[in-house]
Amino acid sequence: MKKVYPDAKAALAGVLKDGMLIMAGGFGLCGIPESLILAIRDSGVKNLTIVSNNAGVDGIGLGLLLDTKQVKKMISSYVGENKTFAQQFLAGELEIEFNPQGTLAERIRAGGAGIPAFFTKTGAGTMIAEGKEEREFDGERYVMERGIVADLSIVHAWKGDTEGNLVYRKTARNFNPMMATAGKMTVAEVENLVQPGEINPDHIMTSGVYVKRMIHVPNAQKHIEQRTVRKRVVA
Repeated sequence: MKKVYPDAKAALAGVLKDGMLIMAGGFGLCGIPESLILAIRDSGVKNLTIVSNNAGVDGIGLGLLLDTKQVKKMISSYVGENKTFAQQFLAGELEIEFNPQGTLAERIRAGGAGIPAFFTKTGAGTMIAEGKEEREFDGERYVMERGIVADLSIVHAWKGDTEGNLVYRKTARNFNPMMATAGKMTVAEVENLVQPGEINPDHIMTSGVYVKRMIHVPNAQKHIEQRTVRKRVVA
């Protein structure tokens, strides 16, 4: 089965539809599948529910889909870098389901592991728990959270082989690996594409069994949300 496609548009052909639930990997702007996000934007699909740790920034990452109003709902833990998001939410044009960051990560991991629900102390007895089942274990209150399974997961990897085995680097390891397991269809973009056997098996973080389609993005742009530098010291 050939997994490598010539570009993002081809890799997503026949997959996208209105009203999908899509998981988008990355942490902030690190490790985001930007080529695939661009292809989703250009496809024109709408009423999307997006699961992502954050909502990108204006004009970058998932911010591109917010600019075109293709997103109906965000399931996230942090959205503070995006003014477009705030404007649409306050105008009633966008829904948000906030999750504590660890809870969101576990909901995704649970979905990939076939676990429909779990109990966590985080949020018990607060607004987070409204409408959810709460139960007591060992004298402590816990709230039940549902696992998430996406129609489509899009992820970004530093290295991958043509069989779909993936390796992530540093902060890009947040959310990308678990999202790769939690999609009915997972499409990956890979900076360094190699042949099977060229990756040390001990280094593989996502097994190729989870990845259905791939694209090679050798010149992926690396964005920085807030550039902070020291003042130059003149000798």
